[in-house]
Amino acid sequence: MVSLFQINKQTASITLPDMSSLDAVTRQLPEGYYSTFRTYDSCTRVIGLSAHLRRLPNVDASSLRRSLLQVLKPFRPGEARVRILETKQGQFYISIEPLKLLAREIYENGVRVETTTIHRDHPRAKSTAFISASDEERKHIAQVGIFEALLVKNGNIIEGMTSNFFYVLRSEHPSSALVATNAPRSAQDEILCTAQRDILLGITRTMVIRAARGRGVDVKYQPLKLDQLTAVKEAFITSSSRGIVPVIQIDNVRIGQGRPGKITKLLMSAYDEYVLKNAEII
Repeated sequence: MVSLFQINKQTASITLPDMSSLDAVTRQLPEGYYSTFRTYDSCTRVIGLSAHLRRLPNVDASSLRRSLLQVLKPFRPGEARVRILETKQGQFYISIEPLKLLAREIYENGVRVETTTIHRDHPRAKSTAFISASDEERKHIAQVGIFEALLVKNGNIIEGMTSNFFYVLRSEHPSSALVATNAPRSAQDEILCTAQRDILLGITRTMVIRAARGRGVDVKYQPLKLDQLTAVKEAFITSSSRGIVPVIQIDNVRIGQGRPGKITKLLMSAYDEYVLKNAEII
């Protein structure tokens, strides 16, 4: 069950007909802009909170942080998944649900995803309009047991419906040409790729790129062509609520050996370390 609050001079609790999920609540609110994230340290810290708040055009960050601390109190000492929303009329809402972590097996074994031609009209803006536009696709993947849908534009996989997308290809350069002192030797012969244009620049995506470069993994900005699928060695998706989730199958194509690869595991560990060091105090 989701808790919903309207943030004005005073914070007011609101109940809508369908409070079953953050998406259900969002669909019942006026259209606007939003960001979604999870908390750490008993609802006192958030990764990239400042960046999340900057997604809202007219936010008073200090005031919203105070409101957020207040409405999170009932969820302590546990953790929460939070969505902040600014409507086009300038109203602010915070919706919260208890954090439900993915099963360990998902991170250990990876997930299946499929491609779709749905798209964001304005990729750089995290608009609630896309939640409604993608509703049928969300229902479809839930029914068939697919974890995520990957958006395809002009024959390129660019991002996930609720995530950013990364993949690993063998580097065209010999390992001696790469400056990679912290990566495993096998990782030095491969390159991590992600799209840069026509996507939502996810906050976790930015953190993963930093973590990758910090571990000596070369990063290249390029979308994945559909006809390159069989050449992909590893793949994963990223989001604020789920971190790094390995992908082992795209449509009917098995990725690599059909299990999370070395670079994916390296970055999962690096991201966990980054979270512990860099989560912002609310």
